[in-house]
Amino acid sequence: MHMRKLIGVALVAGLTAASFAIASPSAQAFERRDGQKILVTAQRQAVPTMDPSVKYDASIRTMQQAMYDALLKYVDTPPRIVPWLAESYDVSDDGLTYTFHLVKGAKFHNGDPVDAEAVRWSFERTLKLGKGPAWMLNAFLKAENIKAVDAQTVTFTLDRPFAPFTSFLPWWYIMNPKQVLANEVDGDLGQKWLIENEAGSGPYRLKRVEQGTLYELERFDGYWRGFEGKLGGIIYKLIRESSAQRAALMRGEADLVTGLSPDEFDQVAKAKGVVTSTQPALTAFGIKFNTQGKLTSDINLRKAVAYAFDYDALIKIYNGRAVLQSSPFTDAILGKIDVPGMPRKDMAKAKEFLAKSKHPNGGIELEYVYVQGLEEERLMGLILIDSLKELNITVKMVPLTWANMVARGSKVETSPDMIAIFATPVSIDPDAVAIQYHPSSQGAYYGVHWLDDPELTKMIEEARFTTDWAKREPMYAEIQKKIVDLQPEIFGMMRERRIAYRDWVKGYEYSPVRMTEEVDFYPLYIE
Repeated sequence: MHMRKLIGVALVAGLTAASFAIASPSAQAFERRDGQKILVTAQRQAVPTMDPSVKYDASIRTMQQAMYDALLKYVDTPPRIVPWLAESYDVSDDGLTYTFHLVKGAKFHNGDPVDAEAVRWSFERTLKLGKGPAWMLNAFLKAENIKAVDAQTVTFTLDRPFAPFTSFLPWWYIMNPKQVLANEVDGDLGQKWLIENEAGSGPYRLKRVEQGTLYELERFDGYWRGFEGKLGGIIYKLIRESSAQRAALMRGEADLVTGLSPDEFDQVAKAKGVVTSTQPALTAFGIKFNTQGKLTSDINLRKAVAYAFDYDALIKIYNGRAVLQSSPFTDAILGKIDVPGMPRKDMAKAKEFLAKSKHPNGGIELEYVYVQGLEEERLMGLILIDSLKELNITVKMVPLTWANMVARGSKVETSPDMIAIFATPVSIDPDAVAIQYHPSSQGAYYGVHWLDDPELTKMIEEARFTTDWAKREPMYAEIQKKIVDLQPEIFGMMRERRIAYRDWVKGYEYSPVRMTEEVDFYPLYIE
């Protein structure tokens, strides 16, 4: 039985009449179905694939962690790693072999057991495809060195010791090999099928996909960790405009929203019955240059733009809910330093660098690509336009959907001169940020700068395979300085989260390792 009348076509094009109902502002917005409460979340970013081996971003990871489990999981702040599918693990004295002991009784959504072979195969699949999270481990872990010892035990033998190994495992989700391979097409390892299907063991299973409109999850009653009265399901509605999100929250058409514009977030934060989360995130915003592009391959031009940029305007965009970066590393990353000479607006320096460039008098146009409908990124483009006028450089603003932005940046030939990127490290270990500036990251959304500096590459590789932190820490100090010197981007700011939900939504948990708009549905419930 539903609690709402039909909501406006502008927000729910493509939905069936039975799907939603409007509640008055004082009424609870969640749905009831067969006595269970269904939470409705309004998000601005689509979920182009469900495949854990292929992609991850805030929207994809929000859905993946609802449907899948990993060996370990991040919780709390400061972030800590807790056992999940692995109830415990051991590390050999030489730091090469990790042995994981799996929980008993975990099942995939189709009833198959989650066993060591499923773990082994899932890692092998991701490593073989070389996409998504593969970059985290593929430099020192080969598929043939992952062994299913027995049904409950799996071992990983690394090529060389890697201190942050376990810090990356929460993002390697375990898939049901039987289910995925049964849907394989032309040797694709199930990639096409997993775009809009899932094969997980998580608390929720996929019920419905209307790409570009909504994604629906239903509670998996056989979940091995139990629910204790948690939600019966989740409806993830795609609402691209911040103003429409705010209206949906206030009218009782959504229970939880993320990504509101700063002004609209401040409005809902004052509303009765609304709870907000504004904790800081590991996420950093930067305007990344294509360092191999026709114009922006010129380091002097990049530095001219960086010194012309009005950084203080970034803070104003976020109504003070942001802090400027003092390093390529965000504040919670181990070994982060305040890099001397971090660029700030200085037109004298900007003109000095422009004079050294191939275009000393300007007279060029730079393309700036940003997320369509994301007002703050549009405002950043206006800052660029205003900042570069004095250098006689014009800016062409190009709004694209996130999927099209990623596609543009995936090839050096099509990656734009400048592209607005929010990047969240997947670990507090410095390798999680440094590797973004390694050639292995080229073409990923965090690697659209296409940076390729042999000296920096050597520094990153040496640091990531040094196990003694006393030796690693000074290496990362030099890496931060080197990255800034190469100017692969305008290093911007770290913003606070802007998550808002109605006060009947309980159990929201925060961990800075999660992306700024990422939500863990499992602990949520409605009171």
